[in-house]
Amino acid sequence: MEATPRGARIELNNFSWHHPGRPEPVISGLNLTINPGEKVLLLGTSGAGKSTLLHAIAGVLHDDDGESAGGTITINGQAPAEARGTAGMMQQDPESSIVMATVGNDVAFGPENLRVPREEIWVRVTEALTAVGLNHLPLDHPSSALSGGQKQRLGLAGILSMHPGAMILDEPTANLDPSGVQEVRDSILTATEATGATLLVVEHRVSIWAPHMDRIIVLGEGGTITHDGAPDTVLTEARQELIDAGVWVPNYVPRAPQNAIGETAGGDTATGEALLRAENLSITRAQPTPKQRRARRRTIKRLGDTPAPAPIDLPVLRGGINLTLRAGEHLSVLGPNGAGKSTLALTLAGLLTAPDGTLAATDTLRNYDGNHGGNHGGERAHWDVPTWTPAQMLSRIGYVFQEPEYQFIRGTVREELELGPRRLAALTRNPLNEDDLTARTNELATRLRLTHLLDANPFTLSGGEKRRLSVASALATAPRILILDEPTFGQDARTWAELVDLIRELLADGTAVISITHDEDYTAALVGKSITLEALEASEPQTTNGKENA
Repeated sequence: MEATPRGARIELNNFSWHHPGRPEPVISGLNLTINPGEKVLLLGTSGAGKSTLLHAIAGVLHDDDGESAGGTITINGQAPAEARGTAGMMQQDPESSIVMATVGNDVAFGPENLRVPREEIWVRVTEALTAVGLNHLPLDHPSSALSGGQKQRLGLAGILSMHPGAMILDEPTANLDPSGVQEVRDSILTATEATGATLLVVEHRVSIWAPHMDRIIVLGEGGTITHDGAPDTVLTEARQELIDAGVWVPNYVPRAPQNAIGETAGGDTATGEALLRAENLSITRAQPTPKQRRARRRTIKRLGDTPAPAPIDLPVLRGGINLTLRAGEHLSVLGPNGAGKSTLALTLAGLLTAPDGTLAATDTLRNYDGNHGGNHGGERAHWDVPTWTPAQMLSRIGYVFQEPEYQFIRGTVREELELGPRRLAALTRNPLNEDDLTARTNELATRLRLTHLLDANPFTLSGGEKRRLSVASALATAPRILILDEPTFGQDARTWAELVDLIRELLADGTAVISITHDEDYTAALVGKSITLEALEASEPQTTNGKENA
């Protein structure tokens, strides 16, 4: 990228923002100046207003009621809405940055809208994809076929291709594997050095960013600034204060509160009954056609109560996966971006259909009727998980997607937490005790620090709050298996430790937990077993075995 120093100046004067329906503003009277070309790391606890601030600077917050905003924000003297193209923002949810069907067109979208000459656009596309490590993909590769981490890289490439005056990045490396974290960070730093762009980054991975930044700003409660200075100064002088507040600092791993199970949760001593078995399982991102589904159902019917393969002619992403999941056991699914971790998890949950091999629920899981007794999940479930009814799925397997927004369909946090139990009661035609539901909802909200947000719209929450809400929603129906895709995304040190402790309690209660994660500290804290999926070749899908480790 050519060296064209053109960093943007960002100024906030007494800026405030109040989400409709919230009792208190998320940001209040904020005054801040970021100089052209400055590299700033923005820290703070979950819910402190970091993402809201980035959205405001990027011009994507809208004061629909005329009362939400106060004060002013300018980028090079212009209001954010008038400075489009000057600032490029990457949001927490990588899906929200993808607008086109193919990799090449998605990266070209920004320059096209900025009226960059056609011949220059594709030069920029190639440079940007190379910078983020996606240049091995053809330009016509479907963007929908990318993994979460690859989508994160693609979103960053789209920003780099615009050569913005300011790069505003909300957790740009959160969903990346360890090698990808450094690669993407270095590409961001290289781009800012080459262009002189101003850089504003929100990240919980403080140690990988702090040495390269000019300044650290810490947001406290209400979006006010509690610390602002050189990285070494802030992280040294305010270290204990930041730890007490729940802010991540280098060389510090929070110790989750200990409960009755101590350090053995999910470990090798787990002796619970088997719940789910995969034998020579193949996985794919492709969906079977209606004709293939009908043929598979006929095969399953002929098999009766004997689990056996029911192959479908679909492209295989990976094959030969063998694992057994037991009650009270934690299983970490590890591996680089694009290796098929989320695809495996979706297959284990019955949300994707395996093209070959066997995925079978054991009698223990098939007969499960809930932790509280009664006809919790209706009739006995079939061994073939994809054939389960919604009621059988709700009561047996809870799933938390990588993008929390995919799960939200109600207008308030309370309604979202109540949705699963209400739906389950309707499907099984069981009466619902409103007092019990209120008590259970309040308990989950308290455990996951959501009590003050029960009346808030789920889509106005911070990334970390959305993640905790999605976990609480999955737990509301007391499933026997809980599957979490990147569970620690967006969490501050305090909520990270509380989440670990909550999962330990679930394990002690006999719930099996599967976590797709790159968080090594999280995996170590929960002990358990792991299955590592190796990287796939770039050219075509393979059938490389997953390796299961005690």
